[in-house]
Amino acid sequence: MINRFKETRRMHPLSKAMGSLEKAIIEERKKLSALKSQANYVIDTTDFSNKELMTKIAETFMESDSRGMLINVVSFGHKRGMPQTCDLAFDVRFLPNPFYIPELKNQTGMDKRVRDYVMGSVDCNEFLKKLFDMIKFLIPKYIIEGKAVLVIGIGCTGGKHRSVVIAEELKKYIESLGYPVNLEHRDVIFS
Repeated sequence: MINRFKETRRMHPLSKAMGSLEKAIIEERKKLSALKSQANYVIDTTDFSNKELMTKIAETFMESDSRGMLINVVSFGHKRGMPQTCDLAFDVRFLPNPFYIPELKNQTGMDKRVRDYVMGSVDCNEFLKKLFDMIKFLIPKYIIEGKAVLVIGIGCTGGKHRSVVIAEELKKYIESLGYPVNLEHRDVIFS
């Protein structure tokens, strides 16, 4: 435990109160002993590196078809801020904005007319090709490193049109690679 805390350069939550890392670990074990006696699983982490521990936890608790990582795609609007959980974020405000087309303004990227408008851009198709290539390259690298959750954010101005279209396309692409993926359109409900 001492080596793990030194390796990660994180302070043990009880270190300040106990005065040292060693005393904090002893106190932690006392406080958690009742919980440990009720646990269904106990993993002795003594000889695990951080990466080995993450692998063991994934093997024990994650579903076998998840391929070791959960992937979440989130569309969002920059005017409400980027989601704090994003590992990767892509800004699609360079694409033509349906907001300025009166008949598309009150629709979302889930509507066919908005989707067709955004996807009709040469820049959109080139961007998706490059995005898909990068995602295909990165996902296996993150899995090898033991990443448990990957959050990919796609942002436009309001989070209602362009980011939604691109997030929908990205979800379909990731699924085509055989990875499970969740999709959230954070800002579609705002007008």
